[in-house]
Amino acid sequence: METVSSPATASRVLSARVLAVRPVGTTAVLAELSGLRDVLALQALLLEAPLPGQVDVLAAAETVMVKADSPAAARRMAARLLAMDLTVQSHAEGALVTIDTVYDGEDLAEVGRLTGLGADGVVAAHTGQVWTVAFGGFAPGFGYMVGENQSLEVPRRSSPRTAVPAGSVALAGNYSAVYPRQSPGGWQLIGRTAAPMWDLSREQPALAAPGDRVQFRAVRELVEIPAAPAGTSGHPSVESGLRILSPGLQSLVQDLGRPGHAGLGVSSAGALDRASVRRANRVLGNGPSAAVIESVAGGLRVQAVGDQVLAVTGAPSALTVVTPSSAAETDDAEDGSWPDEVRTVPMATAFALLDGETLTVGAPERGFRTYLAIRGGVEAESVLGSRSTDTMSGIGPAPLAAGQVLGAGATTTSNVVGNPELQPDYPDAGVTVLDIVPGPRDDWFDAAALESLCSQDWAVTPRSNRVGMRLAGEPLRRSRDGELPSEGTMAGALQIPPEGQPVLFLADHPITGGYPVIGVVADYHLDLAAQVPVGGSIRFRWAPDLPASADTSRHHFHDSLDEVSN
Repeated sequence: METVSSPATASRVLSARVLAVRPVGTTAVLAELSGLRDVLALQALLLEAPLPGQVDVLAAAETVMVKADSPAAARRMAARLLAMDLTVQSHAEGALVTIDTVYDGEDLAEVGRLTGLGADGVVAAHTGQVWTVAFGGFAPGFGYMVGENQSLEVPRRSSPRTAVPAGSVALAGNYSAVYPRQSPGGWQLIGRTAAPMWDLSREQPALAAPGDRVQFRAVRELVEIPAAPAGTSGHPSVESGLRILSPGLQSLVQDLGRPGHAGLGVSSAGALDRASVRRANRVLGNGPSAAVIESVAGGLRVQAVGDQVLAVTGAPSALTVVTPSSAAETDDAEDGSWPDEVRTVPMATAFALLDGETLTVGAPERGFRTYLAIRGGVEAESVLGSRSTDTMSGIGPAPLAAGQVLGAGATTTSNVVGNPELQPDYPDAGVTVLDIVPGPRDDWFDAAALESLCSQDWAVTPRSNRVGMRLAGEPLRRSRDGELPSEGTMAGALQIPPEGQPVLFLADHPITGGYPVIGVVADYHLDLAAQVPVGGSIRFRWAPDLPASADTSRHHFHDSLDEVSN
């Protein structure tokens, strides 16, 4: 990996090409380059003149990942990328950002041992050089910073933490970074800062953007920056919509996501079961990406504010509507009360929820996630073109809470509701089979590991969430040592940490990662993966259009890219 020195003030031109192209599932490719200069050059070319079908571009240490809008577009990209002539032109120096840091991280002593510098030596080395933000990724505001030397090169942790505190100053490989918010991570923690690394209220949300330089300054204590004063207390008045009586285990506002912002460290996010969102919106005459409520494992209970038309799709669940008794009925009752009227409504069908009536979504009979849509869509603030909640970055609406009222929007495409729709089969607590495409880093594993991946059942553990499904089974062993430079990743990727237990990335996954991805779930099975419940099991198989042998599958798929390139 090359070390980036201070950018030159004069322009100079270098010529280079993409070295190789690897598949990343069915809808993305990974271009490999000789170093960071070529990476930045390719990224600039793709942003200036997008390839046909290009959806997003993500630069990393030695690669550029390009997401496509279809498998066919992804296959065609290979030849175009390999034929590109890259022209690198240096840029002027970026801004100098000073970050005050308290050096008391949990891994400071371990980093001192790994580098041979000791804790004090690590602090001196970290503050004694200027770092350059090479590229963004992992999360909004998370910049990969390259120093002036390699004295602090350390491996990632063998097992990533499920929650790294916001403001943590960290090291991994040749990079340093600051975690902008609490999130999972496998970097070595050496300190903490109160600097706001990501703020959507700023013209440039990232405190240190790619190209900027960073100087860390050791301090004994941090000066906390007070949060902006809140506007009005409570929830805004809504005349028509849904009151949340109970959000259940977790309920979030979701749409089809916000693609196209990977360079800012922002994932697409969006609903995990995209087909269910489209189905619910079709039934109601909404636009396909109208915002809905995604709920996990049942327990969601809402009350109509004004008369509403709703539909529920996803994991099949009992839907119970309660109409409260009227004052007149109460007067006629012998004991001074009158029973509420209770009825059930079907899934994937439009139904009315009149003012004051309540709807309860029961525990799923199969599957894991349900989607409640309201005619007109859920009204919520749009952030970077989407109303979806990204649990990894904190972008979008907060998780729903009891007492909150969601307004009904106006994103309809038809004056009438649609016909009821058929629901697909959903997984139960048994075994669900998911198709995968090998790579892009299946060559980090031997034939025995590839065979083990697809010959055993992987249990979905309770540590799973919208960021990723943590699986448990017989560990997969790598066939090579060392660290993989951070590179782009996507929903469906099967990342293998050194401990050997796969993590299946879902919609809120980190933008980049440094653990090898052995395979990627085919795009057509991502919705199915989202419905596998905690406690269920997954069996992977190589996508049916590939040979049955795992060892030959990867070669066949790479050969198919080569054929496109010729």
